[in-house]
Amino acid sequence: MAALTDLSFMYRWFKNCNLVGNLSEKYVFITGCDSGFGNLLAKQLVDRGMRVLAACFTEEGAQKLQQDTSYRLQTTLLDVTKSESIKAAAQWLRDQVGEQGLWALVNNAGVGLPSGPNEWLTKEDFVKVINVNLVGLIEVTLHMLPMVKRARGRVINMSSCGGLVAVIGGGYCVSKFGVEAFSDSIRRELHYFGVKVCIIEPGNYRTAILGKENLESRMRKLWERLPQETRDSYGEEYFRNYTDKLKNIMQVAEPRVRDVINSMEHAIVSRSPRIRYNPGLDAKLLYIPLAKLPTPVTDFILSRYLPRPADSV
Repeated sequence: MAALTDLSFMYRWFKNCNLVGNLSEKYVFITGCDSGFGNLLAKQLVDRGMRVLAACFTEEGAQKLQQDTSYRLQTTLLDVTKSESIKAAAQWLRDQVGEQGLWALVNNAGVGLPSGPNEWLTKEDFVKVINVNLVGLIEVTLHMLPMVKRARGRVINMSSCGGLVAVIGGGYCVSKFGVEAFSDSIRRELHYFGVKVCIIEPGNYRTAILGKENLESRMRKLWERLPQETRDSYGEEYFRNYTDKLKNIMQVAEPRVRDVINSMEHAIVSRSPRIRYNPGLDAKLLYIPLAKLPTPVTDFILSRYLPRPADSV
């Protein structure tokens, strides 16, 4: 048993230390670099000496990131919900990388809100999230793939444990399940081109994706726009309990995001990147087991966390 443990450790050590050569000459394109994971990853890769091409949503975010880094980082503006913006970014990227191609595409841009009970949301609420997290990710990938194929590089897609088990209503989990499916299918297709596809599935981390607006006021807006019949069916107590539980989830979110950034970096620099990365203890000990349990068991566990509505049977 000890020998098997040693062999397993040595294997994982070899995979973690077996790095790609000439990293300082390779280009990495990252979306969603105004803040959060994308911003920190861009800085970490610059410190490693790589050529980072960072896409930001705002001019302010781009200028701040440029000031905080070195000449090895270049920025561009990108709105992943607009085809013209994606086309412009793709042309800018082609001009930057030339015949060398793009070593890594990191689809990091994402939003988490609006979220809440599905019946409290509108089609527009779902579309707002899905257009960024899934449709935008797909369109960016399709435009950048020829450059990635030229470099025989890799695509790193930001998913979530919400793409393994749907723990909250709204477009977030829907979009992340879509990211999982798109990543799996494109990974198999690109295998023969020498392109690797990795999926990052973090647990509950504290980032700007949770929004800046006070949670209670955000939930109150959703509640007050509902028809009176719907509010009566749930009851005011349901609203209060549901909001309190969301607050608790946000309060226990892990503020130290280094494990996520290191996972993304490993997917970029390792000769043997993993297909899936699951940073966070809650990912390993809660969400992955929930996703693998029989569906009725998972439903039973998660339903115990939800409050009972006024009209429950």
